[in-house]
Amino acid sequence: MKNRNWKFEFSVKGWRLGIEDWKFRSWYKKFLISIFQLLTSIFLLTSNLHAQTIDDYFKIASENNPELKAKHKEFEAALQRVSQVNTLPDPTFSFGYFISPVETRVGPQQARFSLTQMFPWFGALKAQGDAAALMAEAKFQLFMDARNKLYFKVAAAFYPLYELNDWIKIEAENISILESYKTITTKKFENGNGSMVDVLRVDIMLKDAQTNLKILKEKEKPLITIFNKLLNQPENEPVVMVDSLKTESLPENFRKDSLLAANPTLKALDLKLEASKATELATHKQGLPKFGIGLDYVMVGKRSDVTMPDNGKDVIMPMVTMTIPIFRGKYNASVKEAQLMQESYAYQKEEMTNNLLSNYEMVWFEIQQQQQLLELYEQQIQTAEQSLSLLFTSYGNSGKEFEEVLRMQQQLLKYQKIRATALTQYQIAVAKINYITSKTY
Repeated sequence: MKNRNWKFEFSVKGWRLGIEDWKFRSWYKKFLISIFQLLTSIFLLTSNLHAQTIDDYFKIASENNPELKAKHKEFEAALQRVSQVNTLPDPTFSFGYFISPVETRVGPQQARFSLTQMFPWFGALKAQGDAAALMAEAKFQLFMDARNKLYFKVAAAFYPLYELNDWIKIEAENISILESYKTITTKKFENGNGSMVDVLRVDIMLKDAQTNLKILKEKEKPLITIFNKLLNQPENEPVVMVDSLKTESLPENFRKDSLLAANPTLKALDLKLEASKATELATHKQGLPKFGIGLDYVMVGKRSDVTMPDNGKDVIMPMVTMTIPIFRGKYNASVKEAQLMQESYAYQKEEMTNNLLSNYEMVWFEIQQQQQLLELYEQQIQTAEQSLSLLFTSYGNSGKEFEEVLRMQQQLLKYQKIRATALTQYQIAVAKINYITSKTY
């Protein structure tokens, strides 16, 4: 087959390119495909990063966190306990061989086989199974509490990253403003309308701001590491921050109706209390007689000295066994132990209830406090910006009182930073009240 030269032309933004070599054409198509795949991957990666919210991070943490996995394994292990305690004991099998055969009328006894099955008192197995099942359910409630606590930890690690990023933006903007101030003061000094002291003041503040910015950027790494380790991710995994955080007006007694009704720890204590009652019942039944049925089989040899009916006939003997629990000390102690544990769980629940109510009031105060501070800081920022504008205009006209301009600039910087801190503290307080009221996500 003859070689053929392919020739085609196409234009990109007004440029025209002619390709005649079919090998170059093939390479170029592969190159375009590779570029398209690369751009697609970058777009998907960027989309996935921007799509993640705090709820997405909650989901990642619940799937990856090793402490939470350990709690769930404890629950699964507790479930296995149910099958262990509500099952009959193993039957007993024994074998005996007569070294010196016991002579009987029908022949010498040569060997004996015995099989016995014991049965506890009626309802004992069920009570033990109920106790184990209730304790397993209590473990599950503790797992749920650990999950809710993990969500709070994730939020408490996520929002400081937002605060840090906000501070970095504020400090970078401050540096930009100070650099413009330095340019203005330098020109005024060169024109004889300003003082060299103003230039030096700006330079001092500029160096402080640059150092602060450097420290803030260095602080980002340990915060990201802490956050990623909660999610059990690589420590350098990028964390996508939200552009802004919003506050919302929360109603009075926000989620207070769920404080005691939905708390997993309180539910776990209730379940432990019920499990202890079931254990007390099971212990009481264990102190009652146990019955067993069995079967003995005796191999009998034939007599050679006589002919008789049933000569050498093996013996089958059914048996009934009963335990006599006359040593009551261990049973009484077990019952007393279960009763004392019931009292303990009741006191623990009372203490937990008091702590929840106290924590709720403190967290609710924190939320209200941060809301009031945010309103104050917003007003102070607006006032500081207006004052700064007036002072800078006055300085531009007279070339005097530049120190007041710098002081007001630092005041504005301070309010911007503490506003970011108050917003972060508000979000953490909301996350904590969601935790203690057992909000489900």
